[in-house]
Amino acid sequence: MTRQVISANRLTDGLVVYQTGDGGWSERIADATVFDAETAGEAALATAGEAVARQIIVDPYAIDIDESGGGRRPTRYREFIRAKGPTVRRDLGKQAEAR
Repeated sequence: MTRQVISANRLTDGLVVYQTGDGGWSERIADATVFDAETAGEAALATAGEAVARQIIVDPYAIDIDESGGGRRPTRYREFIRAKGPTVRRDLGKQAEAR
């Protein structure tokens, strides 16, 4: 079973955000609502479409995640970078906040 979350970019500042259970958007993938791709993906994208219409986010799409090891990690490298920040400078982006 594939587990997914919805990712998008916030229009006000361009940051990567993830759809939360209350219909909001968070910069942290840990706050995202996780769903089974086969059953809830269309409904989650429809909810995201409402945020597009209200000009809150742009380009929402579902990404596959891995929840093994007690956390959430995107399975594709591109999405991992979007979730964590630049790979060349550890003093910038979200990885700098974790220190």
